[in-house]
Amino acid sequence: MTHSDRVTQPAAAGEPRGEEVRVDKWLWAARFFKTRSLAQTALENGRVLVDGARIKRSRTIQVGQRVFVRIGSIERTVVVRGVSGNRGPAPVAQLLYEETAESIANRQAQRDKRKLFVDPAAAIAAGRPTKRDRRRIHELQGHAGESADG
Repeated sequence: MTHSDRVTQPAAAGEPRGEEVRVDKWLWAARFFKTRSLAQTALENGRVLVDGARIKRSRTIQVGQRVFVRIGSIERTVVVRGVSGNRGPAPVAQLLYEETAESIANRQAQRDKRKLFVDPAAAIAAGRPTKRDRRRIHELQGHAGESADG
């Protein structure tokens, strides 16, 4: 039996669901997170929603459910297509879910926006002003030489 044989495919109407897997384990097996601990933390912090609701990590995942995952600034919405608790190669993990068209479009828009973003620090050619530069700036602004005596 190969790893891809262990992936539970969608059940036909009237058939039993098959294997039950905890949502944190599925997120790890589907390669959204490198460790189950990171998946559990994301669930606890509300960065993963199943069918639009926060859930506990012990809940089981089922084929057909919509899962929203936010990792950093990247947001993905996927539909569960298979259930597996075993982490395998990436091509097999990608069979466990299907990303929605809206999610793909949103990620592309975010990627394009990041390409156009210019870091404000990049405008300063020589980097941050040194102490000497700050003194010169203060002189030009008329702050230098002022004393408490007046």
